[in-house]
This record gives sequence, C-alpha cells and structure tokens, in this order.
Amino acid sequence: MSAIRTDLAMEAHAYWKENAEKTASLKGVSASEKILNNYPLTQVEILDNYGEKALGKPKGIYLTLDITNYWKRTETAFDRATNAVAQILKPILPEKGPILIAGLGNQAMTPDALGPNCLTHLLITRHLKEVLPDFREVAALSGGVLGTTGLEAAEWVKGVTEHVKPAAIILIDALAARELNRLCNSIQIADTGLIPGSGIGNHRLALNQANLKVPVISIGIPTVVDIQTIIHDITGKNINNSQKGFFVTPDSIDLKIKELAKILGYGINLALQPQLSTKDLNALLC
Repeated sequence: MSAIRTDLAMEAHAYWKENAEKTASLKGVSASEKILNNYPLTQVEILDNYGEKALGKPKGIYLTLDITNYWKRTETAFDRATNAVAQILKPILPEKGPILIAGLGNQAMTPDALGPNCLTHLLITRHLKEVLPDFREVAALSGGVLGTTGLEAAEWVKGVTEHVKPAAIILIDALAARELNRLCNSIQIADTGLIPGSGIGNHRLALNQANLKVPVISIGIPTVVDIQTIIHDITGKNINNSQKGFFVTPDSIDLKIKELAKILGYGINLALQPQLSTKDLNALLC
C-alpha cells in the first residue's frame, strides 16, 4: 500500500480486500454497514496489532458517513446530516465533563480550512457556565499550522489541555482520500485521535490519548486526493519524483468547505447539547 494514501479506514480496508487472495480473511479487523438517517454508515474496527499493520491505522473504531446524497439538497438533507453526526459522536463521548474542540488546518488554504471554519458554528459555553448551568462546558481554539506559528498542533493542543482539563478532546481536520468520489462526501469519526498531515505524507506529532492523557476523538472530511494515488490506480505504476506532491481537490471546494463546516459544527453541538434542535442553534448562532 506504499503508493496509496488515504486517511479513511474504510478505504484502507477496501483496498486490502481488492488486493487479497479470494480465500483470504483479514484478521484483527471487523467491518459492518448500515443506514443512518438515509445516509450509508460504515464501521471499521481495528482490534489488534495484526489489523493495525494490515491497514496502517491505529487500533480503534472508525465510523464513516457517506453524505453524497446531501448535495441533492433535499429539504431535510441538512437536518438529517447534522443529526447523523450527533448520533455517531454522542456514544463515544464521555457523558460528563468539559470538552475541548481543536480546529486543525490552515485558514489561508481552502482545502485545509475545514477545522478553523467549523469553529464559527460551535456553541462555546465554558465562559458562561454560571449563567447557562444546564449547558455542557465547551471550549474551542484553532492555532494555525507549523509554518506560520512555529508550533506543531500537538504542542498547542497539549498546552491548552493542561489548562482546561477537558474530559475529552474533539479534533476537526481535513483529510486525504484514495478515491475522487469520496471528496467532500465522507465524514469519518474515530476514537483514535490523528496524526496531522499523515494523508499527504507530511507526518507530525500524534494527537492521541497516549500523548494528551485524555480521550481524543477525530472528525474529518477528505478534501484532497494525491495525484500519485490516482495514477497508480489507473496504470498500476508508481509515478516519478517530479510528479509527486500534487493533489486534486474539487473546483467548488470553497463553497463545500463552508457547508461542511456548518454540518460538523451543528452535529457536534447537538451531540454535546442534546436539549437543543437545529432551529435553536440557528437562533443562537446567527
């Protein structure tokens, strides 16, 4: 799988099956599918070290919601998508305690701006706990990228974590996919944390429970595909060095990032504040 780059566990699992013997079974991995609010949902659970090695992902649960039909823009599409995100997220969050949300990525680079944009759609309550005692405490931040701050995401997230002492951390980041039809169409939620930039070969310090000492949940949407992966799929060959480092993204990525950021923001709000509805959020966040 050296020529294949993807942050999506379901794609890694599908690629393994494509290249395995017909009689082969993948030990250490469990996969299932169902429909949630009329959107397909795939769960891939990596159970042990064998599964980790086979798929190149850490042990944990990866849930991927296919929202391709969202772009048909039916009347209920937004509510169904946000409620689906909330239904996936809520069971893997601690029941009580403050939550820290980190929007990872580069605001100045549209395909990488999902995390920072999402923060504008979050209901931030940590500073209002005395006047809103029935609301769960939520804090959020976006610290930029290494090239503009000199700090890796793991460094500034860890620093704020030590101060806020959250019950869990939610990370929001843009991902890389293997297949073009996954771009802006898949939402992956995992309980494993993440390694920023890993999908594009730009590995940074891991943001996970081992490093941050609290549960870390990652939420991401693929916005780019590596040209190396596309050429490999078409020709079966690896590209030369002069062709590496190029990525494909949709031509409407600016508009889609804005909409996807709102879907994730509202979904997170509904998971953390279940007493609210999307109508309530429209009034509170306008």
